[in-house]
Amino acid sequence: MIKTETKDRVLRIEIARPEKKNALTQEMYAAMADALAHADDDANVRVVLIHGARDCFTAGNDLKDFLNRPPHTETSPTTRFLRGIANFGKPLLAAVNGPAVGIGTTMLLHCDLVYAAPGARFQMPFVPLGLVPEAGSSFLLPYIAGYQRAAELLLLGQPFDADKAYAAGFVTSIVPEKELFEGARAGALAIAALPPAAVRATKALMRSRFGPRVNEAMTEEGKVFSERLTSPEAREAMTAFFEKRKPDFSRF
Repeated sequence: MIKTETKDRVLRIEIARPEKKNALTQEMYAAMADALAHADDDANVRVVLIHGARDCFTAGNDLKDFLNRPPHTETSPTTRFLRGIANFGKPLLAAVNGPAVGIGTTMLLHCDLVYAAPGARFQMPFVPLGLVPEAGSSFLLPYIAGYQRAAELLLLGQPFDADKAYAAGFVTSIVPEKELFEGARAGALAIAALPPAAVRATKALMRSRFGPRVNEAMTEEGKVFSERLTSPEAREAMTAFFEKRKPDFSRF
């Protein structure tokens, strides 16, 4: 489930499904998309802070839910959320601990500030699953991290730690685990205390050069992602995942 709370002009969005490592369902995507849309229009909200329940950010998509209800359209909850974070006009912050897999990592590329605990573990396992990146990450990660760093993280799709995420440029600060949430909230409160119109105008200026390209990338990724979902490679990867074995791509 998704929990929200507005306090001191900060909207807190908590991904709260710890029994499933905060894996995201379509209903959870819809709740987050709605929360962002409302926050953008609410004068009482100046900053949004996203974090996970307990010691996990999110394990990414709930694969069974995802395969039963793949996001094929622009109106799907997943796509609404992705467009929402890409075009959100107010500062967006994240506090990350534990696993941040798939969308758990790619959504961070849209955040203005990201605080990570030393135990945070990131991964974008799209290629190993026979898929392609999403959330505009095929454009954003090379833009932020440089091509070679992005190629390593996207092509190999292996887990990496907070130090590597910091070096790649999408983690703002590594904070001791016990201080993570309070540190992220302090950052949110500091921004919330600033002139709100100036903050929004500055964010808009910074993102005006690449914002349209992010949306273009999302559209292109969506088309290829949908094609890849029905590919023999993806079927083998998903089957192997559920059978808890190593996939065999030798015949492709």
